[in-house]
Amino acid sequence: MKFSVSRDLLLRPLQLVTGVVERRQTLPVLSNLLVSVDGRELTLTGTDLEVQLVARVELPEPAEAGGEITLPARKLVDIWRALPDNAKVNIGLDDQRAILKSGASRFQLATLPAAEFPGIDEGAGELEITLGQNQLRHLIDRTAFSMAQQDVRYFLNGMLLEVTPEHLRSVATDGHRLAMCTLTPGTGAEKKQVIVPRKGVTELSRLLSEGDEQVTLSLGSNHLKAEVGGYSFVTKLVDGRFPDYEKVIPRGGTRESVGDRQQLREAFSRAAILSNEKYRGVRIILSEGLLTVQANNPEQEEAEEAVPVAFAGETLEMGFNVSYLQDVLGVLESEQVRITVSDANSSALIEEPGGGDALYVVMPMRL
Repeated sequence: MKFSVSRDLLLRPLQLVTGVVERRQTLPVLSNLLVSVDGRELTLTGTDLEVQLVARVELPEPAEAGGEITLPARKLVDIWRALPDNAKVNIGLDDQRAILKSGASRFQLATLPAAEFPGIDEGAGELEITLGQNQLRHLIDRTAFSMAQQDVRYFLNGMLLEVTPEHLRSVATDGHRLAMCTLTPGTGAEKKQVIVPRKGVTELSRLLSEGDEQVTLSLGSNHLKAEVGGYSFVTKLVDGRFPDYEKVIPRGGTRESVGDRQQLREAFSRAAILSNEKYRGVRIILSEGLLTVQANNPEQEEAEEAVPVAFAGETLEMGFNVSYLQDVLGVLESEQVRITVSDANSSALIEEPGGGDALYVVMPMRL
């Protein structure tokens, strides 16, 4: 194996592929990237056996000699970052050691045989859809923050992706809040639901750009595959049954308030400073034309914020986790936000006044 490549051409592919590699591995070879060269095509593969990313890069000139080998991922990407812009790098093998040369710099890296590198058995895709990268990224950005972190209900540690003939929908919940975003590209596909694990969601999001270039999703019984540009991404799916999210969404709430999203967001942020650090609870008081946020903590410190809102009706007091409210207001993009509740013990439904493509449910808490 012997080829030359510019530092800038390979930097982003290296960073993305290395992102799926875990720092602590049971198999030494999983700390490496599989590097394969054939003519002018350079292929980089990284995996942790749950998520796999393959990047294909066209070399400016054909390799002097092809072949494949595995190189330590973190060391390789750290070297690449440290090289100067526009540097040209020559890579070759010498007695099972990789030699990297760039200007006056020379690096010698240990390798492991490519035959030891495991791959993910993708299986056959049962359903294939194509959409813009910006659309898929929008689905992820609007809901991913509500995924559970390490819940024993393992099916909550991921994001539901639902395809129907009419819509494409993402849903995430940790049992205390729920986020849902729906796009209507008219897929024409049969209904299918898959649960993408947290790491799969995170790495897929990093891969997607803001542009409208197409991404092809292939959904199987155990895997989701995404083809975008020169990248091929595969993640195993969570084997479980996602909760019936429609039952969680409070419909027909009788008390509705509409306020400036940015004003509310800033008020919640300031009040949160003096909330209980562990429980993050704040009291929200809805009265005629006003939403008041009150927070206190075990040190007897208090904060109070008042924001004008469009609300008419009897005064209502509720308790919420302020972090959940901040998260929702942070991903919404509208100038105004609508909060609908039925009573002090009901969940809050938060959405854009015109409805929008996303809605959020936040459960109340006792204070």
